[in-house]
Amino acid sequence: MASSLNSIMLPGYLTPFKENLFNPNGSLSSSLISTDLIQRSLLLSDHKGLTSSSWNAKTPVLAHASVCVSKSMRWWEKTLKPNMIEINSGQEFVDTLSNAGDRLVIVDFYSPGCGGCKALHPKICQLAESNPEAVFLQVNYEELKPMCQSLHVHVLPFFRFYRGHEGKICSFSCTVATIKKFKDALLKYKPDGCNLGPAKGLEDSELLALASIGQISYNSPLKSTEDDLVLEKMNPSSRNLLLA
Repeated sequence: MASSLNSIMLPGYLTPFKENLFNPNGSLSSSLISTDLIQRSLLLSDHKGLTSSSWNAKTPVLAHASVCVSKSMRWWEKTLKPNMIEINSGQEFVDTLSNAGDRLVIVDFYSPGCGGCKALHPKICQLAESNPEAVFLQVNYEELKPMCQSLHVHVLPFFRFYRGHEGKICSFSCTVATIKKFKDALLKYKPDGCNLGPAKGLEDSELLALASIGQISYNSPLKSTEDDLVLEKMNPSSRNLLLA
């Protein structure tokens, strides 16, 4: 069978080879072409009749892979909005809540291996984009497990809403099927401009729990008050000596 041959340059080895040629009538000729050396390429046939049986099993094939393989972005890093913040430590979590003012803060507890979290992530990103005045904190359960357990987060995906001096105003779990629960809470707890003080953030009991496992540095206000009372009862000389 006669066929037109096209040349493909593929990476090869420095090695001699032999090529059969077709006669005009379509039969193989007995003449052979020998090459002394091929530098970095092997001349192969790509005509349609070529099958795997045409290959010499002993012919080495060099497969090239890119040295710099780009790492695909992990799903929880995709489509993040400017008002979405990844929390990396317990202290950062506490500080971010405390510095939020009267802004609505939504804490999204997720796990990379959670199918429900992955499915819900694009929806949360869309809601973050449509609510730029709110702050969305992303908490990776696997990386901050001690903190999450201290905050009694035991189901994922899980959300907590915080607002100004009120502190935590609601918490719940939801999925794509029950996303209305999230939307309703977002609509209900938008800031109303009636903030009466600094952002409360976590409860004292939660702060103490995080401090007990070394996640944050925290001095209980109650403990400070008790210390002040003890100092007040002491005579001036003893008090000054203690404070010196």
